[in-house]
Amino acid sequence: MLQRIQTIFMTIAAVSMVLVLFFPIWEKSDQDFNAEKREYAIMDSFDLRHEQHDTTTGEISLLGTQSTILISIGAVVSALVMFWSISRYKNRVVQVKLNTLFSLLSAGTFVGIYLYINKANALFEPTGFGQFLIGFYLPIVAMFNNLLANRFIRKDEKLVRSMNRLR
Repeated sequence: MLQRIQTIFMTIAAVSMVLVLFFPIWEKSDQDFNAEKREYAIMDSFDLRHEQHDTTTGEISLLGTQSTILISIGAVVSALVMFWSISRYKNRVVQVKLNTLFSLLSAGTFVGIYLYINKANALFEPTGFGQFLIGFYLPIVAMFNNLLANRFIRKDEKLVRSMNRLR
């Protein structure tokens, strides 16, 4: 049945992986606030941009870009797996297996995000650190909701098996 509590958790997990596509993941700016030209690095699920902002004229020049499309591919595939898992509500064993696959895909996406951030951290001012933005935390939210969904799916399966023993 679609009105079970685990469906809510699985929907939150899938939606949070889709939201990774729309929110920025990481940013870094140089520490010299009085400089004429400031450097920024901004990463989202599609690319990492290294920009220079001229504070006097307001002009933005792009110093470099790197594709991070693997993050968006991982987020889309894991969200599709979770939506497919939601549609398999009649077979709880298959649902648990699909949720395990989702866990692997979302963990892989999170590791990819972390690796891209480590690579981008050395762009400028290697001693300074960037800021993690909301897109960084969304895969963690997805994995936590998947964990809760699996807990309730197993609880339902245990209840159904105990009822079968009584018959």
